[in-house]
Amino acid sequence: MNIIASELYEKQLKEILDEMIVVDFNSAKNFKSYLDTIIINIPTKYNKYKKSIYYDDENIRDVVHGGFIIPFYTDESNKTFVILGIVETK
Repeated sequence: MNIIASELYEKQLKEILDEMIVVDFNSAKNFKSYLDTIIINIPTKYNKYKKSIYYDDENIRDVVHGGFIIPFYTDESNKTFVILGIVETK
């Protein structure tokens, strides 16, 4: 299966990383590296993730990482996962 990042996700992630870099470059780097690993493993760990709290759709699930929620959509017909965004948990 393919994994596609939406433009919104890319924009939100850049803003988050820009803020993190100001505080601690290495923490930002480690956060991004681990997040990439989690995203790459979504196809094999799909069932681990619960239905999204933001969407009323069984095909959208949430990854929780480092105080952030990353919702992703599963498009089974195209065999694709779409990373929709990244938001800080409150």
